[in-house]
Amino acid sequence: MVKPIVFVTRRLPGGAIDQLAPHPALRRWEEELPPPRRALLRPAARCHGLLTLLTDRVDAELLEGASHLVVLSNMATGFDNIDVAAASQRSVLVTRTPGVLSETVADFTFALLLAAARRVTEADRYVRASRWKTWGPSILLGRDVFGATLGIVGLGGVGTEVARRARGFGMRIMYYDRARKPALERRYGLTFLPLEDLLRESDFVTLHASLTPQTRGLIGRRELDLMKESAILINTGRGPLVDQKALYEALQSGRIASAALDVTDPEPISPDDPLLTLDNVVVVPHIASASVATRGRMAMLAAENLLAALGGRMPKDSVNREISRTWRAARRRRLPSLS
Repeated sequence: MVKPIVFVTRRLPGGAIDQLAPHPALRRWEEELPPPRRALLRPAARCHGLLTLLTDRVDAELLEGASHLVVLSNMATGFDNIDVAAASQRSVLVTRTPGVLSETVADFTFALLLAAARRVTEADRYVRASRWKTWGPSILLGRDVFGATLGIVGLGGVGTEVARRARGFGMRIMYYDRARKPALERRYGLTFLPLEDLLRESDFVTLHASLTPQTRGLIGRRELDLMKESAILINTGRGPLVDQKALYEALQSGRIASAALDVTDPEPISPDDPLLTLDNVVVVPHIASASVATRGRMAMLAAENLLAALGGRMPKDSVNREISRTWRAARRRRLPSLS
């Protein structure tokens, strides 16, 4: 009897491992850091289910050697770490964990927006360096959020939640997306603008677009030049959405006021990256979804997606559901005793 083998590439938060623990052949990488390449390729070659994170590169090389693989369950909203075309070609289902983190990431987007606007991290360093000698009317002046213009790039789950929060700050809200969303425009009082116009008019620009070949480098030198000198850029989407060299030049020269980045390109950012020499940038280590409850929900959903697929059910969070017919046939071959 064939018993499905599952490999989990990281120590997971919450009760996800408890859900997977009864599985007859569960293997885990028990570290917080990602497994070395060889430590990923070896179990992938034997497993039927693989639970991955964004830092796990799942490419044609891995898939070529994973002849038993039925499902790749990615614990993330995005899936740019996975070669989905190669997975589909080999009839491997890819799933993700959207929806459960939108509000948490939106909260953190506003945390970064406020930190950049009011120079919070800069002020913290100012105090720790013993530079605070007295109160002064011009020390560490920031920018108001109330009444400012917010430009949202990517009105998906996170972008929509950012818009909802922006209403509470009395902001004028504009957005750019591949398609207009009239229902959301009416609900939140949004104005759709082409990207160039949005960049020209916004006091704050937040990035939430998915990373695709079309959106890689979406914000480059030309786009940064369109922004106000007083503008602030916040990226909680994906690092490669922004040309990081162009961003450094814009911040260093004062072409824009500041930036706050939850994501960088590459990750982790190099300690020698010139961005880290600037006072007018906030950089944090990809933690926008890092609340206890949300990371637990993400892990649980990833486990549920994996178990559903191994059991022959198409998870609603499948990325390549168009391969349903060939995937079901491949699953029967790879797991004959469960079909």
